[in-house]
Amino acid sequence: MSTPALEIAGLHKKFGPAHIIRGVDLTIAKGERHAIIGPNGAGKSTLFNLISGYFQPSEGSVTMNGAPISGLPAFEINRRGLSRSFQVSNIFANMTVRENVRCGVLHSMGYGYSFWRNIGNLRSVQEKTAEILEKVELLDKAHVPAALLPYADQRTLEIAVTIAGGADVILLDEPTAGMSHSETDRAVALIRKATEGKTLLIVEHDMGVVFDLADTISVLVYGEIIASGKPEDIRGNPKVREAYLGDEADQQAIGGAA
Repeated sequence: MSTPALEIAGLHKKFGPAHIIRGVDLTIAKGERHAIIGPNGAGKSTLFNLISGYFQPSEGSVTMNGAPISGLPAFEINRRGLSRSFQVSNIFANMTVRENVRCGVLHSMGYGYSFWRNIGNLRSVQEKTAEILEKVELLDKAHVPAALLPYADQRTLEIAVTIAGGADVILLDEPTAGMSHSETDRAVALIRKATEGKTLLIVEHDMGVVFDLADTISVLVYGEIIASGKPEDIRGNPKVREAYLGDEADQQAIGGAA
């Protein structure tokens, strides 16, 4: 059996008396597309912050590719091959689209800060940057300041920056939030293409996105995983319907998602 991309064991997070994550156990295989769903306040973003090093666990462990990463700072976890996006766009607004992506590429190719180096002469960096921009369909907007992009393109740019670092494990936190139906369809296709061959862990409220994209779905409710399995198993799980999709409208939503 191959080593999992991520293995989470007995993970807890407390903020004072508030117990947000309550003993999460989760194993994510290499190359798997795994979605975390759950109601607002379930602890999904907290779980992401624990995995990526922005929060330190109160108890338990996170292992990536067989090596423990819990307790390490976020930048060190990133260097070991994990990258993440955030619910709110986290890009350099005053830099162009190309410059945003190029920052991630420079890091992934081992170029530290050097004020005397002419970036324009680094052909490999320029080629890799263009390759990523083409993959996410932003090459024609490479010269545009990020702040001037439409909202959906800003979210796409953040995905591009997330994958630019060359990480093998990608965490996307609600990448389609605020998008129209057509924008969401385009984003899903781009995520699928941009993360091909990588391990993807995604938090998403749009059930259409979840069932279209994920190989495996885990349901987080009040800091605990109450169900985990293939999309068709989660769709019919009575515990999920009761705890997460309790009202009739939501049950119809998960039942009709494909």
